[in-house]
This record gives sequence, C-alpha cells and structure tokens, in this order.
Amino acid sequence: MGNERTVFRTCPLCEAGCGLAVTVVDGAVTRIRGDRDDVFSKGFLCPKGSSLKQLHDDPDRLRRPLVKRDGVHVEVSWDEAWSVIADRLPSLIAAHGPESVGVYLGNPSAHNLGAMLYNRTLLGALRTRRRFSASTVDQAPRQVASGFVFGSPVAVPVPDLDHTDHLVVIGANPYASNGSMCTAPDFPGRIERMRERGGRLVVVDPRRSRTAEEADLWLPIRPGTDALFLAAMVTAINEAGLVDVGDHVGEWLDGLPEVLAALARFTPESVAEATGIDAATTRSVALDLARATSGSVYGRIGTTTTEFGTLTSWLVDVVNIVTGNLDRRGGAMFPRPVAGGQSSRPANPKSVGFTVGRGYTQVRGLPEVMGEYPSAAMAEEITDAPDPIRAMVTVAGNSVLSTANGDQIDAAFEQLEFMVSVDIY
Repeated sequence: MGNERTVFRTCPLCEAGCGLAVTVVDGAVTRIRGDRDDVFSKGFLCPKGSSLKQLHDDPDRLRRPLVKRDGVHVEVSWDEAWSVIADRLPSLIAAHGPESVGVYLGNPSAHNLGAMLYNRTLLGALRTRRRFSASTVDQAPRQVASGFVFGSPVAVPVPDLDHTDHLVVIGANPYASNGSMCTAPDFPGRIERMRERGGRLVVVDPRRSRTAEEADLWLPIRPGTDALFLAAMVTAINEAGLVDVGDHVGEWLDGLPEVLAALARFTPESVAEATGIDAATTRSVALDLARATSGSVYGRIGTTTTEFGTLTSWLVDVVNIVTGNLDRRGGAMFPRPVAGGQSSRPANPKSVGFTVGRGYTQVRGLPEVMGEYPSAAMAEEITDAPDPIRAMVTVAGNSVLSTANGDQIDAAFEQLEFMVSVDIY
C-alpha cells in the first residue's frame, strides 16, 4: 500500500464545514470520508465533499498562471505573472485613482481560510470602494434585515433543528443544498429526525423541490409574494389572539403594536389571489405554528433574490417573534461563534448603529451595503459611469455565469483595460 496516512481537513465547498478524514498514499488522495470524531458534522458527508479528489485531480484545473497574449491565454511562471500585475495595475491606479479598480469576490471566498484572511488585506491595498460580491446576489437582504432589527448583519437567528417541533421552510431546498445561512451538517437528516419525533415540515416554494417532496405540506406560492404570505400569517395570529413574544424577548422589543397595526390589512383573504394560497390554508399554517410547542420559519435564497427580499427577511423575524419562538429552544436562535461574535460584544456608546448608503453607485445611485455595491450594477459601472471601472480583480468568482445579466457583464469586461482573475479554473 505504500506510505499511507490520514489527514483531517474541513470541507470548503459550503458553509456546513463538515470534517473530512482523507486517506493519502504516497502523496496521492485515495479516499475521502466523513470524520466521525468531528464535533460538528459527526461523520456526515454529502456527495460534494466525497468528490473532492476528483476536483483536486481534475486535468482541467489550473496549475500555473495564465497571461492573455494576442487574445490567447498562455502559461507563464509565477514571477512573470506577478511582473505583469506590477507593471499594469499600479500605473493604472496612479493615472485614474483607486476607484478605477473594481473587485468581485465569489462565494468560495467565504469558505476558504486563506481567502477569508487575505481578501481583506487585498481590499485594503487596492483602496477601492467599488466592491462587489456573491453576497449581494445571495444573502444581503437577510443581513440588512438583521442589521436593522438586531443591530448586526451577522446576528441571523437560525432554526434549532435538533429540538424544534414545527419547521416552516420558505424558498429553501436543504435536501439538495444543505442549510445556508444556517450552518447545519446533515440538514436533511435533522429534518427526518424531527419528523420521527412527531414534528411537522411545511415547505413554501413555487417549485416542487426535493425538500417539498418530503414535506407534510407543500404550498406552491406564486414567485415574489412571500412577504404578502408572511404578513397575512402575522395578521392571522394577531386576530386569533395568539401573539405571545415571551418574557425573555418582551423587555427588548420595541414597536410591536405599530407593526401589528401596519400589517392588519394584509389578511389571508386579501392576499389569497396574489399568493395563490387560499385563505383557509394560510390561516391554518399560521395558527399551527403559533400553537406548536416550538417552531420557526426558515427563509433562504428564494426569499432574498426577489424584489421585496429585505421586507420578506424582516417578516420572517416578525413571525418568529410573535409566535414566541425567537431566541428559545426549538425556535429561531442566535448561534454562538467560537470567538468574536459581534452580537455578544458590549454596546459601543459611540456607535450610530447599523447603516447603509455610505456610498452610492455612479450610474443609478444604488446604496452601499456592508461595504459592497450590488453586483447587478457592476456592468454599468464599467460601461456607463462618469468615472468608469477600468480594471477588475475577481477572486473565486465567475460573475458572467453566476450573477444577473451575464451577457451584459461579459460585454462590459471586454471594455476593461486590465483584469486579474484568481481561480483554480
């Protein structure tokens, strides 16, 4: 068998961060399995993690830098690649200023320790505020809602899957994608164990997804109407006299009467035509959740990539609050990070709280959120801005394929004077 050893790593392919036990023989990976002693994933591993060997050995993966010459990429040494960057990028910044450079950070930047550590240093060195990332495509509305409600964009309550009795999933398909913005290895297994102990799964999704197929109740809502559905749930709970935030939340809560009054006109009957869900069903889902021993609403990408994504994310919190499920066992709880949790730090008396709009895009005046601009504005900031982006640095992201208006971005990139892409493909 040669020189065999086992190395332990963390899977980088999604935020679940499952533990890996990797068998290596004479320097080559021969087997990947879940680490049964991992305190978090306890041996669970999805097909993505088990296929890392194929990714590592993929003949199409880049091993050397490429420089485009006469329209064709050619392999070069690392020294030559660095010299091209050193020759082009600083001179462009000197001529047009730091804002002539745009940066796009892809999703793997959040799952790779090297990128998490050094991307901040890269951004600081470039000194540009024209930053874009996969977050503005994916999760920014959820974080904005948390910022305004809880004071921090990373204070996102997540369902206590191991103890809940009732889970309403909106716009998420954890059977296919695991939990997102809710780090939980073996999310499907946790749902199945919930149902084994008598729990109930409700899925609200226009598509009959893999998760919808497993649900006790699937509601094929019309796309983009999640906020109406959630508002009607709040009103139904209020009309039934079942609003109960709990003593542990009540002392921190502000504005509940105003919220209930503002949502009062959104009854199950008034939103039925728009959502495609009859009033009786909406009312039943709301009251079942309110009467459950414990439960929560979990919303994901289907709720954030819509016109009213921030409103929907806020209403997810409102439903969890009025049912008494915020910050309680079996409900929607705040995770405890290993260290440095922003929501657990003492209040800063000089802080102005969570804000957006510390800058705006030049073309449409779209506001900055958490130091970034919407990726949907990236192309127009290259092609139509008074002071255009002239160079792009992309890290672990293929924005032509993974962001809105890919053809527009593709055409815009053709106008750049210089571009650096950090990727393994």
